[in-house]
Amino acid sequence: MNLQQMVLGIIEEKGNTKDKLIEILLEIQSRTEGNYVPKETLKIISESLDIPLSKVYGVATFYSMLSIKGRGKYVIQICNSAPCYISGSSDIVKAFEEVLGIKMGEVTQDGMFSLEYTSCIGACNLAPAVKINDKVYGNLDKNKIIEILDSLRKEGK
Repeated sequence: MNLQQMVLGIIEEKGNTKDKLIEILLEIQSRTEGNYVPKETLKIISESLDIPLSKVYGVATFYSMLSIKGRGKYVIQICNSAPCYISGSSDIVKAFEEVLGIKMGEVTQDGMFSLEYTSCIGACNLAPAVKINDKVYGNLDKNKIIEILDSLRKEGK
């Protein structure tokens, strides 16, 4: 199945109305290797839903849950809101970068992990907190980070 067929199939499943845009983008992202919405799909969506391409692009790039850049199987989003920052999120960033050998915005060579900032994830009581795919982790230190990453590596193979 090529990319266009996949996108058209998802639109048919979800419905071709404008209110389904985010649902469609999320589904495309979940089915694409690299965990992202390929740019070439935006035009297909634009034409199928009769939404200006600029608006589809705007939605695909506005929300931190969506990306038009390739990401890891596990997307590590580090909260950079004030409570997490004050509680040491910059130390958490350094620990993830050191353990994974990548910088923020990059993907590990094996495609397993990517690092990115996100706005508040609603876990201020667990600050500093991170979200890995749909799961929130808090009260982190370097040892907990190593433990979490080891567990995900075993799970992801």
